[in-house]
Amino acid sequence: QVQLVESGGGSVQAGGSLRLSCAASGYTYSRSCWGWFRQAPGKERDRVASIDINGYTSYADSVKGRFTISQDNAKNTLYLQMNSLKPEDTAMYYCAADPLAPVYCSGGHCYCSPRPDSYWGQGTQVTVSS
Repeated sequence: QVQLVESGGGSVQAGGSLRLSCAASGYTYSRSCWGWFRQAPGKERDRVASIDINGYTSYADSVKGRFTISQDNAKNTLYLQMNSLKPEDTAMYYCAADPLAPVYCSGGHCYCSPRPDSYWGQGTQVTVSS
C-alpha cells in the first residue's frame, strides 16, 4: 500500500523559513514525477514545484528563487525548502507522486505534474503571519 506522509508545516512569521518533508512507503522514487502542491481556503489547488525522473526541477513563478524541491532517494523522502516566506504562502501543502505524470510545456519550459488521481499525501498546514 502506497502512503505519502507530509511533515514540517507550522506557523512562521513573514521572512522565515520552513522545510517540508514527504516520506513515502510502499513506493519508490525511481521513474516518477514528484510534486508539491498547495491549496489556500476558497482557492484551487496549485502546483508549487515538481521534479521529474531526470531530476529536472520546475517551480511556479510565485515561488521561484524562494523555494527549492529536492529528494533523497536513499530515504525515499521528498523535500520542499521554503525561504523568505510571505503571508500569501499560507496554505495546506500536499506532496504527490505519479509514474505516468503528463508533461506540460509553455514558452519553451516543460515540467511534469502529478495527476489528481495519482498518489497524494494528507497535507501539512503552513501559516505565515505578517
